[in-house]
Parts: sequence; C-alpha cells; structure tokens
Amino acid sequence: MLPAGLPWDKIDQLVTRAEIIDQKLAATSDGEELVRLSKERAELAEIVASVARLKGASAERDALDELEGDPEMAALAAEERPRLDAEIERLVQTVRVQLLPKDAADEKSAILEIRAGTGGDEAALFAGDLFRMYQRYAALHGWKVQVLSESEGEAGGYKEIIAEISGRGVFARLKFESGVHRVQRVPATEASGRIHTSAATVAVLPEAEEVDLDIRPEDVRIDTTRASSAGGQHANTTDTAVRITHVPTGTVIVVAGRSQHQNRAQAMQILRSRLYEDERARLDSERAADRRGQVGSGDRSERIRTYNFPQGRVTDHRINLTLYRLDQIVAGEALDDVIEPLITENQAALLAALDR
Repeated sequence: MLPAGLPWDKIDQLVTRAEIIDQKLAATSDGEELVRLSKERAELAEIVASVARLKGASAERDALDELEGDPEMAALAAEERPRLDAEIERLVQTVRVQLLPKDAADEKSAILEIRAGTGGDEAALFAGDLFRMYQRYAALHGWKVQVLSESEGEAGGYKEIIAEISGRGVFARLKFESGVHRVQRVPATEASGRIHTSAATVAVLPEAEEVDLDIRPEDVRIDTTRASSAGGQHANTTDTAVRITHVPTGTVIVVAGRSQHQNRAQAMQILRSRLYEDERARLDSERAADRRGQVGSGDRSERIRTYNFPQGRVTDHRINLTLYRLDQIVAGEALDDVIEPLITENQAALLAALDR
C-alpha cells in the first residue's frame, strides 16, 4: 500500500511524463528537440528515482505484513519493520520536498555584489574577506568567478566589488547570502586591542539572460567618461568608464576597465540582473502571504550574520545557528555548514505553507 499524505495523482503524471520523454528521446534525431527533452528529463530524474525507491520500500513493507502469520518468519518481520518504516518516512519527506515549486532562477549563475558598510577601512577589509570566502567556495564547487567591477579600499579590501559566478545551481546555493554581514574583531591598526564592529552588504542576483528580460534601447542612456589613472607604472594609461542609466527605474551601473566594449557588455549584464531581481522581488512581495516564515527575504538591509573573531564563532541570526568554525567558514571550506541549514529551513517553511 502506498503511503498516504502524498498527491499520488500528480506523482503518477510526472512518472508517466518521464516515460513518454524516454520514448521520444529514443525516437528523435532532431538536435534542438534532443536538447529540450533531455533538459526536461533531467529535471524529473530525481523525483522519478525517489518515487521508485519509495514504491519499492512500500512493497517490501507490504511483504513483511504478509509474514506475520508465519511463525518462523514473524520474528524476522518484526525486526525489519522499524528500519523500513524509517526509510519510507524519509523517502516521503524527500518526495514532498522534490514536489515543491522550483525557483525558476535556482539553476542560474549569479551576480555577486559586495559593498563596504559602516566601519571605514575595516569595513573595506571585511568586504575583501567576504569576497575571498565566496571565491574559494566557488572554486570548491567548480564554479568560475570573473570580476566585473571593483573599487579598492584605501587600506586594502574593497569599497565595492561585483563579480559573476558561473556554474549550474549557483543562485540556489548563494541566494540566502543577501543581506548585511557584520564582523567583530580587533583591527590590525588598533593599538589598544579594542574590538570593532564593522559591516558589509552582500547582494546575490540571478544572472539574467536577454530572454529573461526585455530592455528597450530607448530606456537606456549610455555615457562614457575617462576614469582616473592608476598612477605609478600605469600613469600613462587610463581606463574608460561606461555608465549605463536605466531611465524608467533610475538604476545606474558604472564599470571601468581597459575595454570600452567589454565595459558596456558587463554593465548591461549587471543591469539585466538587477532589473530581473527587482521584478522577482515584486512578484515575491505579491505572494508574501504564502512566503511567511521563509528564511530571509533577500532584503539587503537585513542583518543576517555575525562573524565574531575573538570567540571564533559565526552566527546566522535568521535561524539562530551558531558555529564555532569561523576560520573554516571564512576560508570557504565550511560555508556549506551554514548554507545547508538555511536551505533546509526554507524547504520546511515552504512545506508548512503547503500544509496550511
């Protein structure tokens, strides 16, 4: 008997759809059709596999029930039943999570923006630490990081840095990083050993493609200016800064670099991602009642995490999670220890909303 509490009609439709796709894949030689069908089949692969395991475990459980009347097998059945019950319960929860509506942006690459907040030079240094944390985390996941725009702090670090992180599922893993990150530590320049509190703002935007957003040429104003010389050995070279203004929203993007063509392309890339995220935020706000209790809102003004160096701890305030692994987290090696609970908590909130 199949477990209750799951929408089996919907599940059967998904499994049937996967079988139909398999038949079409075997029969077609059209390149575009193969790509489209393969992508859809890949999206169904996890839930189809989980359902198969769940049905198998349920059939095995039914078989155990039939052994209850056999004196020689009853003891074995009683011993196996708790294990199977636990496995079925785990698989039911897995299928429920896999049935949740997917965020259309989850599989996308992301634009990472980090800006120094309160704290002067120390805030810029912290912004640099955060960027290196995400840079190392990306490397561990096999993602590519490309800096699109940067403004260095006077004592090091960054006043602002914007980068593209390319790879499958980048946004799904980093989207809960948006918000205010706070650091508590003794700055290297502090002679008295006093602990300072500084902050940096992180924004993670799903990378938007042209098909995701239609930006009309008449809505964009592009200005080109000469950026200041870097000085020293670069005194004879100057960067060309491109400033793009999206007139309807007043959004301004500035990118400076050696190539005006590349600057323009990168500025448009950042603009598309910001406008795409603004539209996502607007739609999320309209669905706010359904999202109540989820982890964070992506609001850049929300204080989400504190890195306390004297105590060696990292605290995520949204889920009251405290870990004493600061060095490994800042190194990017243990950042998943924070990200995984955030994803799990968000899934639990979505499931609770569906059950209401």
